[in-house]
Amino acid sequence: MKISVTTILFSILLFSLSPFQKTASAQTVDLLGGNVLNGAVTGTFLGVGVMGLQNSDDFAPLRIGLGAGILGGAGIAVYDIATLPQGQQFYISGLFNDGNNSSIIILLDTMYGAAGGAVLGTAVMLIQNKPIVDGLQYGGSAGVWAGFGLGLVDAFLLSERNSDFTANAFLNRSSVLEFETGRLDIGIGEPALYQTFSTGNKSVGYKINPGVKLLSIGGNF
Repeated sequence: MKISVTTILFSILLFSLSPFQKTASAQTVDLLGGNVLNGAVTGTFLGVGVMGLQNSDDFAPLRIGLGAGILGGAGIAVYDIATLPQGQQFYISGLFNDGNNSSIIILLDTMYGAAGGAVLGTAVMLIQNKPIVDGLQYGGSAGVWAGFGLGLVDAFLLSERNSDFTANAFLNRSSVLEFETGRLDIGIGEPALYQTFSTGNKSVGYKINPGVKLLSIGGNF
């Protein structure tokens, strides 16, 4: 049983490292297909992780994990499509990886968790002079769930996606409208502060007035 669970877990891990995401002609199809596929692989990982932790050869967790992963991937696809600004290609940047859908961040973090757990489990077994297979099984299985939990937080709380990049680009502008033409930078509607000194017979004044530059031109030559 220990050898079989370990073999299944790392066979999935090696398979998942190959490029399995294809660019589709339509963005919706791409997001749906990629998320469902990634969800199915992630669910399979989690099912095998349960089998490993229970030290059981019952494949029910694997079946449930695969089904739940497909449903979860479909739900994530709906979320990605709903939050994608119109006319843009979906893009997400997580803690460790970038991707074209949210579920790839979860899947890769899950894989990293499995690999890291297996390494730590093996190290513990070596120190205790116990079978390395036990460390691979229990460490990798626990690491799957730890990586999955991190992946959820990474994908939905820590990562940046299209809307974040769009907002940052807008907030970082110095003008309402900006154009780049060769070496020239043209800005329209740039906020500005105008400083004015005034002197009189008995007083000196200093004023700051807000304003807007209708047109600003800069460049590199």
